[in-house]
Parts: sequence; structure tokens; C-alpha cells
Amino acid sequence: MLYDIGGVLEIVDDDDWPLSLHERWSARHELTVTELRARLHAAELPDMALRSGVADEYWRKLGAALGADSATIATMHSEFWDAYCGKANVELLDHARSLRDRAGLAILSNSGDGAREEEERRFGFASLFDPICYSHEQGIAKPDSGAYLTALRRMGASVEQVLFIDDHEEPVRGAEDCGIRAILHRDNETTIAAIETFLAT
Repeated sequence: MLYDIGGVLEIVDDDDWPLSLHERWSARHELTVTELRARLHAAELPDMALRSGVADEYWRKLGAALGADSATIATMHSEFWDAYCGKANVELLDHARSLRDRAGLAILSNSGDGAREEEERRFGFASLFDPICYSHEQGIAKPDSGAYLTALRRMGASVEQVLFIDDHEEPVRGAEDCGIRAILHRDNETTIAAIETFLAT
């Protein structure tokens, strides 16, 4: 089993939280969202989705762009990860835990530098999933075929042995283009049923 994190193992709306966060930050700094985003764009922030070891630079440049002091940056950092991580999808995680004697469990996630530490602290994914493939560590993100092929190699699995689960259509299509069976996660009941069907075949 190869799981996405945000919107699957975590209950979070990846399409909504960035705007909500920018609205909060813009209000704090008496800016419009457009003005905030213009400042962040001009700051040339490092790409945390495809690079590791850049988080300190990211937050330093973000703070400078907004004229934020260290306490405000710390608050924004905390708000960012709270929004990013959401809360655990307990039902789906419990089901995954029940599969440990029946299937290998792995993660493939488009991520941000620092995600491994934050998600491990909150959810302890490493006790259940191996490998955990983060885009910022691999330097490649879904739906690029290299992301899936890297995950397969690290899992020691072939395409026909893997079911991929994601809550967005584009990564699902990317997996299918690689020959991996994939399902679009909409709710736990349907996803769990699909996993059980896959394992029974």
C-alpha cells in the first residue's frame, strides 16, 4: 500500500489552507492577500517542496519580506505547520495498522522541508510506514513518474504489487501512467473497501 498524506492520512484540505493562512497573515500585517503574495514572490523564497535543508532560509526571508520580528515568525511557523498537518485520519490509520501482517505500508507525499519532523512529532508515521518518500527529500514530486518509480524502488516492489491512494486526480493519473493501480480517496469507507479488494486479488 502506498499512501499520500495530506487529505488521506491527514484530514486537511490542501486546496483551502494556503489561502486561509495567507488571509490570516495579511490581516496581521495590514496587507491584502495580493500584497502579501507579491512580497513573498519578490523575496525569492527557496522551494521547500523540492529541496531539503532550506527551511531556515525560507523563514528568514519570509520574515524579512514582512518586517516580522522573531516572535511573529515563530507564531507564523507554528500556524503554518498546524494548517499543513491538520489532524490524523484515525480510522484510516487504524485500518493501515491492521494490515501490517498482510501488506507493506509506505508513503509518497508532495511535502515541504520540515514535514518529516513535524508529522513524526504529531502522528508517529515512522512506526507504521516504511519507506516514507517526501518530495523535498527526493527532489521530485507527483505526478512526475520519477516520484513513483523512486518509491517503488525504495519499497522493493513492482508496479503490479502496489495500490496507490491519493485525494487528487492528477497524482492518481500519474501513478496509473506508470502502471500502478490507484484510487482517488473520497471517504474512508470507500478507500478501505478498495484496499481490501486489492489485497484479496
